[in-house]
Amino acid sequence: MGETLGRIGLAMAVAFGAIAAGAGYWQVWRSAELSSAPDDAAVVAASRRVVRGEITDREGERLAWSVEDANGEPYRVYLSRSISGVVGYASRTYGSAGLERAFDAELSGVTSADPVQDLLKKFRADPSDPQAMRTTLLASLQQAAVKALGDDSGAVIMLDPRTGEVLVLASTPIYDASAIANPATSSATFAALAADDVGRPLLPRATQGRYVPGSVFKIVTAIAALGSGAVSGSTTFAEQPAAEEDGLLVTGFRVRDGHHPKTGSEALDFIEATEVSCNIWYALAGLETGGDRLVDWAGQLGFGEPLPFDLPTAISQVTGGDGPAPGGFLDDVELANAAFGQAETFVTPLQMALVTAAVANDGVIMRPRLVQAFSGKAGTTTISSEEWRRVLPARIADQITAAMVEAVNGDLGVGYTTGAQVPGLTVAGKSGTAELGGEGEPNSWFIGFAPAEDPEIVITVVVEHGGRGAARAAPVAGSLLAAWKAWAGR
Repeated sequence: MGETLGRIGLAMAVAFGAIAAGAGYWQVWRSAELSSAPDDAAVVAASRRVVRGEITDREGERLAWSVEDANGEPYRVYLSRSISGVVGYASRTYGSAGLERAFDAELSGVTSADPVQDLLKKFRADPSDPQAMRTTLLASLQQAAVKALGDDSGAVIMLDPRTGEVLVLASTPIYDASAIANPATSSATFAALAADDVGRPLLPRATQGRYVPGSVFKIVTAIAALGSGAVSGSTTFAEQPAAEEDGLLVTGFRVRDGHHPKTGSEALDFIEATEVSCNIWYALAGLETGGDRLVDWAGQLGFGEPLPFDLPTAISQVTGGDGPAPGGFLDDVELANAAFGQAETFVTPLQMALVTAAVANDGVIMRPRLVQAFSGKAGTTTISSEEWRRVLPARIADQITAAMVEAVNGDLGVGYTTGAQVPGLTVAGKSGTAELGGEGEPNSWFIGFAPAEDPEIVITVVVEHGGRGAARAAPVAGSLLAAWKAWAGR
């Protein structure tokens, strides 16, 4: 009897211990996360009745603020449509999106960005403290990006590779977030936007659009090939010159290139191949690197997982991953095509911005972010920069930088990046023409950074069905880098 009671007592002690541990986990360890979640009941309730904190750009220009309707209830107003893809909206009827959703709890005063103040607020007579949020965005440059994209669908990202601060996160088409927030116009506005299956203006393309990358992916291949030691800067492939004429035969499939009239019978090295965007050299470099190593190095750059960002991100991939060959490729044909950004390779613009930032910042990727500070009754909480990953040695980043400089400024490279050059600013970059398998004009890409000698800004541009990289994306990048140069006083 005593032994039985002892066992029962022990079982009850273990059970109560488990309950206590679970309660502690949810109420202490996870409490801040849960109480600030956009779907938390307190957050939802507060977002309907509280005058939310203002959102400003890095220079203090208001991006979002609250006004009152005829009943004295608050609703949001936004600076312009250009910020819709990043700031989003806050609506009584349709909830929230963008930064308004990601930081709903802080803006509505349910939680504070400072965990200490969050603990102390329960002792205040009025614990509500809607936080004003200063973003990393530059409104004038954001508006210029949207204007440059014009009527085309696409995205532009500009960020500081040294800090991860995002100055531009533009997606087009844009929409009227103020009309969604205004109770008098919200229903008709949202219904029209949701019904647009062609333009899909509610899709934040910069973070959730997935695109075939084309030749901008060659920078990923360069990182993997040079970083793994599969190739060096002086590597040439004997079969490359002849293959320019008839194509490179890979397991019965011919990889084609269009650059042999310019390079003749010359066997290209890494810099020369990058300058003329040689598909054959990169296909051979991909095969030399191998599927496993290409996928592994891409994984270090963020492929295969959500990116560490303030807004939700789609997952980029090198391959579908269900093939029998190393890395999950179907065969060497898929690997060779993936190495120059075709096949089953899909990327988000933000992912390609981080790839570019890794090269620009000596192999280190800083965590990308959209917020500089929160301010409330108790003061200001500043958000610090944070290193995310070191991907490759600085010496290899320097090699890739040299190749990207030639791709924009070299005698042959300038033909593939027309419009990306900026007087007084050395631009390093890579264009891309992403073929879509007969679905109309290719997507036009450009990735780059400047000044190449000491990079301060990274840019990524994709224009859906924009044609060659030099046709749309490169000129857009050049105009925006020139605008950044004027703002930075360089």
